[in-house]
Amino acid sequence: MTQLQSHSSEPAWNLPELLVRVENDQELLRDLLHIFKEGFPPMLQSLQSALAASDWKNVVAISHKLHGMLSNLAATRAAAAAGELETFASTGDHGAIRGILARLEQETTNLGIEIDAYLNGVRA
Repeated sequence: MTQLQSHSSEPAWNLPELLVRVENDQELLRDLLHIFKEGFPPMLQSLQSALAASDWKNVVAISHKLHGMLSNLAATRAAAAAGELETFASTGDHGAIRGILARLEQETTNLGIEIDAYLNGVRA
């Protein structure tokens, strides 16, 4: 419940920061967002498969990539969740991983909704 309340008051990403990073290049930003929308789902599926197989080496590797990808999009909460997954998987502390994965999934769902809204607004 707190998670949803947090989402309602804070965006899933820091769009102003991201716009500064791309020097307000709207076309570049749209390209980055489309790349994310195409690349993220297979990475998440690979992460889920690695977790199901207890393949901790791949969980660490995929979580690391996701952390970087989400950080680059200024999606702070989702990036933090990916970073936590990487840390917990690499240290062998696997007890909290399912909850962190659920948080990552929720944050990236929220991010996807906001990206779609942004892309639809840009096209309009």
